[in-house]
Amino acid sequence: MHKITPAAFAELRDARAVRPDQIAAAFAARKRRPVLGDDGRLFIVAADHPARGALSVGDEPMAMADRYVLLERLATALSHPAVDGVLGTPDIIDDLALLGALDDKVVVGSMNRGGLRGSVFEIDDRYTSYDVQTMVARGIDFAKALVRIDLDDPATPRTLAETARVVGEAASAGLPIMLEPFISARHDGRVVNDLTTDSVIRSIAIASALGADSAYTWMKLPVVADMERVVASTTMPVLLLGGDSGEDPDERFASWERALALPGVRGLTVGRTLLYPPDGDVLGAVDVAARMVHPTLGAGASTDTRIEHAVKERA
Repeated sequence: MHKITPAAFAELRDARAVRPDQIAAAFAARKRRPVLGDDGRLFIVAADHPARGALSVGDEPMAMADRYVLLERLATALSHPAVDGVLGTPDIIDDLALLGALDDKVVVGSMNRGGLRGSVFEIDDRYTSYDVQTMVARGIDFAKALVRIDLDDPATPRTLAETARVVGEAASAGLPIMLEPFISARHDGRVVNDLTTDSVIRSIAIASALGADSAYTWMKLPVVADMERVVASTTMPVLLLGGDSGEDPDERFASWERALALPGVRGLTVGRTLLYPPDGDVLGAVDVAARMVHPTLGAGASTDTRIEHAVKERA
């Protein structure tokens, strides 16, 4: 695990309390990179779950509650040379900026986190986090929005309309935006996403048409059965959603690898599966996924050597 020193955490807390302008300064000084690298692929680590009140990993309901541990796990993942970036809400992204962890990384801003997990208003997914204006001002590279479509919930049209609005705003600003669509429904009081192939395809068809300008829209899609049909349902760039399910890790990684080989698939976005692996080896879990997204990673210096160098550079 890449340890962040107590002094660095103390400096972060002090900056937030008495020097909040340092956050904007950290973004202004950040070294940016193109969204896609030379191989045209993208590997993003996601950490926007806490903002929805989703702190559980596996059978541990508060696994993500310790912010210091989460930041250390994110710093560990970002130290890997083949991790292209991070997806998060402003609180997490601002912390990482103050810690100097965002240089040469793609930063993805999570926008709608108002549909709190387990709430009666979960489908009314308000845009309570990043907005386009702030992302452009801060130099955020990419936007992300969740699009859950519940045909029995009257809040769905409002969520769709708000998403259409931000898609248009992002396009006008030249800001890529990834939409994560699902057909959803309540079962025993819980919102459950329908991961059948046909439902995923329907969700893509609906989400693809949101907004007056689709030029900057990407799709963030779950890996389900018959991914060939899923990917064939859109011409938009696709990032795979690495699920947090309890399935066999070997089979999960194998399913990602098969899907990554399909036309139009540009990479992978994964959260808790890699940040909180069962064996606690964040860098090892990240490395397995990184080799799938960037198969040329081993060219030149070995992966282990490149990781060691990157960790020393960040220490």
